Amino acid sequence: MTEGKNGISYADAGVDIQAGNALVERIKPAAKRTTRPGTMSGLGGFGALFDLKGAGYEDPILVAATDGVGTKLRIAIDTGHVGTIGIDLVAMCVNDLVCQGAEPLFFLDYFATGKLSVDEAATIIEGIAAGCEASGAALIGGETAEMPGMYAKGDFDLAGFAVGAMERGGDLPAGVAPGNVLLGLASDGVHSNGYSLVRKLVEVSGLGWDAPCPWDETATLGQALLTPTRLYVTQCLAAMRAGGVHGLAHITGGGLTENLPRVLGDFGATVDLNAWELPGVFKWLQEVGGTSPEDMLVTFNCGLGMILVVAEDQAEAVTALLTEAGETVHRIGTVTETPGMTYEGQLA
Repeated sequence: MTEGKNGISYADAGVDIQAGNALVERIKPAAKRTTRPGTMSGLGGFGALFDLKGAGYEDPILVAATDGVGTKLRIAIDTGHVGTIGIDLVAMCVNDLVCQGAEPLFFLDYFATGKLSVDEAATIIEGIAAGCEASGAALIGGETAEMPGMYAKGDFDLAGFAVGAMERGGDLPAGVAPGNVLLGLASDGVHSNGYSLVRKLVEVSGLGWDAPCPWDETATLGQALLTPTRLYVTQCLAAMRAGGVHGLAHITGGGLTENLPRVLGDFGATVDLNAWELPGVFKWLQEVGGTSPEDMLVTFNCGLGMILVVAEDQAEAVTALLTEAGETVHRIGTVTETPGMTYEGQLA
């Protein structure tokens, strides 16, 4: 082929095809580690295949979820600590799937940046693969987009797409009734919501990302705030299969106040705020901002990343199962006849 008149290439426009190809080769081993029953294809095709019958389903219903990481990405970019942000991306999707009663099957990611750094992108996607592996989902595809002029130098964005399945009739919530017990599973920190407020409060505090963390002497402030979202998938699936679980609420944007009612139908809930201790990160954020308990409960998870609605006569058994699986479980309240959220005690 003859060279064009001015000889300008795609690389001259800021897109490095060879870097994209190198990234695909670099991440193939990480993706391969996520292979599970039903996986049919590796990376590189125009589409990704998955065999539901091979995954063991007879009459499946598919469930899909998509999410991002929000402005937590800003902290990862500014600190250069991008190794766990992919876990956040997976968790925000697969934790939602399990709330519908579904087992995560596969995951696809979208990574967009102005100038592709193979090392940085590979680190991020290896984190995604780690999240997939821990939640039993296969990383079967994705898209890397290099878009000069769309992102400032060093910036990137992430989106995730997860698909799960359940046998017909296994969807949640189901059978929620007054008297059901609420079991709260401890979070690992702020997870991936409320970071616009977090960043504002850090600014107000005058601390830099590399300052010693006020509530954790083993980390910097930036490292502590990048603690990834906890994955609740395998533990909650085991609890569901054991019986007695009528609903699950992933405590994300909207906090306890808005997420728990999503699984209660026409009923309400009474929550005892004294049933668990507010973790140090939230105490610090509340102190710096003078934020009201009401705002804390509608913005952050406040120490509970997932809430299970469980039959009262099986609450003890479910608690034991989850505890054995490594969860810290708090009995935080009950389902009530009266719609709406009622809080008792104090957030402290």
